[in-house]
Amino acid sequence: MALVHCDFFSESLRLSVSMDVILPQQTSTQIGLNGRIVKGDGHPTLYLLHGLSDDHTIWQRRTSIERYVASMGLAVVMPSAGRSFYCDMAAGGKYWTFVSEEVPALARRFFRLSARREDNFVAGLSMGGYGAFKAALRKPGCFAAAASLSGALDIRRWIGKKETEITELSDSIFGRPPRLKKGDDLFLAARELARIGKNLPRLYQCCGTEDYLYEDNQRFRILAGKLGLPLTYEEGPGAHEWGYWDRQIQRVLEWLPLRKRLK
Repeated sequence: MALVHCDFFSESLRLSVSMDVILPQQTSTQIGLNGRIVKGDGHPTLYLLHGLSDDHTIWQRRTSIERYVASMGLAVVMPSAGRSFYCDMAAGGKYWTFVSEEVPALARRFFRLSARREDNFVAGLSMGGYGAFKAALRKPGCFAAAASLSGALDIRRWIGKKETEITELSDSIFGRPPRLKKGDDLFLAARELARIGKNLPRLYQCCGTEDYLYEDNQRFRILAGKLGLPLTYEEGPGAHEWGYWDRQIQRVLEWLPLRKRLK
């Protein structure tokens, strides 16, 4: 594996930002019948999103993600999105545009990554779980699968509460009074995608039974079942902490519908 740190200027955010990328290391060169190097389609890619208090380095510091993907031939792109809830903020940066459009386009320009839908996946924890499902539900033609670990999936409920961390951020993200843009409400986005009924991404959802977001996750699970979305749901003992997420990201990697895996 190769770990690459990228500093670049974001056109959508109008500032310099960072992302880390784990790349499969090709140890042998494939030569075609004409004597030229065969480049192939590019690596399948997992876009791995961080939580509210984290950044692009957190998955490497708190889990063994590089070791977990070593035998998979899978690239992992980890962008930094601040405390944006992966939204185009009312008073801040266009982080939804940044993560869903600019990051994939630049990552493919920088590295040999596949642009095929069946090779692209997105996952995240807490705020990043919200961002991952948001990407899959709003851009189903771009992502074949998405995974939410302890996701903050019911954002409408949290921005309406008093004295929560999300409430403190809601003015800058959603405005005052808070107004969710089209697609920011995952429950409405799920209903819309089910109504269209095309390019349904595979979804994986997990949450610890001691997690303060457990009830939110139950509500989304029930809705997805009623809508007939292809959801794999798992729960078990666990709180909102890295011991649980380190275990569950391994489950996510096993679940990913990769076309082929390295031996």
